[in-house]
Amino acid sequence: MKIGRTTLVLICLVSSAVGAFGAEGWKVASVTKKFPNGLVVVVSEDHSAPTFGLCISYRIGFRLEPEGRTGFAHLFEHMMFEGTPDSPKGTFDRVIEGGGGSNNADTRYDFTEYLDTAPVSALEPVLWLEADRLKGLDFSPEHLDNQRKVVEEEVRVNVLDAPYGLFYAIDLPGKAYDRFPNAHNFYGDFKDLDAAKIEDVEAFFHHYYAPNNAFMAIAGDVTPADVFAKVEKYFGGIAPRQVPPKPDLTEAPQTAERRFTQQDKLAHVPALAIGYRMPPRNSHDAVVGALVGELLHNGQASLLYQALVKEKKVAVEVSGGVNFVFGNPFEYDGPTLLTSFIVYPPDLKEEAVLTAYDAALQDLAMHGPGEEALTRIRSKMQSDWYSNMEIPLDRASLLSHATLLDGSPGRVNEIPDELARITPEEVQAFASKYLVKTNRTIINRVPAPSAGQNAGGQKGAR
Repeated sequence: MKIGRTTLVLICLVSSAVGAFGAEGWKVASVTKKFPNGLVVVVSEDHSAPTFGLCISYRIGFRLEPEGRTGFAHLFEHMMFEGTPDSPKGTFDRVIEGGGGSNNADTRYDFTEYLDTAPVSALEPVLWLEADRLKGLDFSPEHLDNQRKVVEEEVRVNVLDAPYGLFYAIDLPGKAYDRFPNAHNFYGDFKDLDAAKIEDVEAFFHHYYAPNNAFMAIAGDVTPADVFAKVEKYFGGIAPRQVPPKPDLTEAPQTAERRFTQQDKLAHVPALAIGYRMPPRNSHDAVVGALVGELLHNGQASLLYQALVKEKKVAVEVSGGVNFVFGNPFEYDGPTLLTSFIVYPPDLKEEAVLTAYDAALQDLAMHGPGEEALTRIRSKMQSDWYSNMEIPLDRASLLSHATLLDGSPGRVNEIPDELARITPEEVQAFASKYLVKTNRTIINRVPAPSAGQNAGGQKGAR
């Protein structure tokens, strides 16, 4: 996973857009075309700078990978940079970076995206490169072994050898959900990665990397007619493929709180991960939930930071939100959680932290947010959304995801208006309905006792 988007960020602050942050007027214009082979392309024309951003998203993410293939979605993000029969390894980066641009990729729960940005003069070479690797990769055991080692090292660095090991993003869904797609270790079990043969990887590619499973968006100094002509030239001859059906992601309703304790040999202080199941995406409740997630967790002015760290001093760190860590609160296509990650002092018990935490949520349910806090969070979320849509690469990413998830890029223009309509009463109602004990899962991650403590018979975690 290429974490950290080291892209050429060409921020072109369009005065009309900046002035529209507080208004209902600014909308991103786009034109969409579906090609005969199933590829969907969205173009957003913006001549404020001679650059473009391109995002091509494939409908294959963590939760869509088959059983026995855990980690394949992530592995394949890396394999896509291993070269093709016509452009050996290194060609992709060399051509784009040599043209003054940059590229990246990342894997989410419901898709994998590939990102390119460069001066507009590089558009045609970039399209050729993207089409070339969609046609077929240089499948070799050497490349598989190379990227398998890269992925496994990433797992070691981010999970196995790191305090807390992303337990609030990996372990928590595994405890909160019951179906394999939602509950498995998306980073990949080493046994699955080690057992993978080149034939397995090639089959995975042909199942999911297909034009009829791809959603491309290009934003910047381009015209729809020119982009569509170039896409037809390079992608038009790639035949559609048989894409596996989407797995069943439905979960039985949760009826009781789920509680777990884990030991952590690398952590020095304990931490809690608390996850609440969220309503279906794009329901109005889900948009309210996105705002509530920010209201509770966004910075030192957030409700939980003020209550737990500043006032009651039962926590030293608080973070979280909806679809936390791997995505934003509007871009997912299955069950997701509103997550709180809380690091707390070692001299406190789990129950003391939870008592203060529950009191903060109960206060929100009973009294709602203050008008100042609601306005601040609502304005920040709208401003962040508009700011992303100004940057060609980020706009292309949002348009590509909206088209994949919603069937239309128009969703990007609806979210700021929906946020503007949220009332304090709706926040109260959301907290009362969803932020309840029967709808949550808790993991208490505690430092593992030392060998000396075990030898002395001290009691470990339950």
